[in-house]
Amino acid sequence: MATSLSTPKLTSFSSSPTLQNLLFSKNLPTLLSLRRTLTSLSHLHRTSISPLHHHSRRRGFSVRADSGNGADSGRHYDYDLFTIGAGSGGVRASRFAANFGASVAICELPFATIASDTAGGVGGTCVLRGCVPKKLLVYASQFAHEFEESNGFGWRYETEPKHDWSTLMANKNAELQRLTGIYKNVLKNAAVALIEGRGKIVDPHTVDVDGKLYSARHILVSVGGRPFIPEIPGIEYAIDSDAALDLPTKPKKIAIVGGGYIAVEFAGIFNGLSSDVHVFIRQKKVLRGFDEEVRDFVQEHMSLRGIEFHAEESPQAIVKSADGSLSLKTNKGTHEGFSHIMFATGRRPNTKV
Repeated sequence: MATSLSTPKLTSFSSSPTLQNLLFSKNLPTLLSLRRTLTSLSHLHRTSISPLHHHSRRRGFSVRADSGNGADSGRHYDYDLFTIGAGSGGVRASRFAANFGASVAICELPFATIASDTAGGVGGTCVLRGCVPKKLLVYASQFAHEFEESNGFGWRYETEPKHDWSTLMANKNAELQRLTGIYKNVLKNAAVALIEGRGKIVDPHTVDVDGKLYSARHILVSVGGRPFIPEIPGIEYAIDSDAALDLPTKPKKIAIVGGGYIAVEFAGIFNGLSSDVHVFIRQKKVLRGFDEEVRDFVQEHMSLRGIEFHAEESPQAIVKSADGSLSLKTNKGTHEGFSHIMFATGRRPNTKV
């Protein structure tokens, strides 16, 4: 009797009270006092708090400008705080400031699964292009090993289980849409104004969002980072970790350049989903900076899973063949026949002007 495989339904994160508490609980202990929190929001500005009544529905809030603050005590500002970037940090800081009575606005680019100069989304890297979608792919990849191990416990299949990549991507993207909606509601419920667009600092108290100016007593820059890919010939054929989470088709044979945590995670994901995985690292072992026994153990067991490591090889160029396959040239030679070449070579601040 053939095994019937139903379409997997991704677990709803909202159904987990534990996760909700971690993400949104107002009872979590704050690491900073209110004074220090507001100081961190302005970074270079200094503020002090006086318990005067304000327009907040919860607590009184006022800010007295110290001499080094740069704010004009007689000037009217559109907002007490303007946050550029609605990732986990920006959303939390804005919500907490609003809960203490500040008038707050936050700007973010339109939603997209892959970040760019014109697209982002409320929720930021962790929610949309990091921890959450990555874990969903990790869960999907683990089933392959469980199917294999089940044979030892007496399970037999007349046909081998097959994975449908398009179903995984569709369900993953639906979950991201749901989560970005939750984050928008969190801001709305805290009375934080959400402005869609790219924010640019004009001066210490002015932000330009796609041509419209907003004044603020304090400006918080919370823009996170973007994957960094080195400039080598043929780099336009490579993908980064953003794109790897939203590929239209599953890689048949993939080269992953990098030996850090992200590279190792994706190597395990694609290996579990039956891709032929090759990892290129500049050093002898993966996970530089980790405990040496951990490094050895991880690399050894990943090799046993069928992942091939190419140590002390640095990428020099990528070449695309007439049949569409990719070749990776390194300091030790050329490796051919890849459907995808992914770079996991670090991140840089998303502060492009």
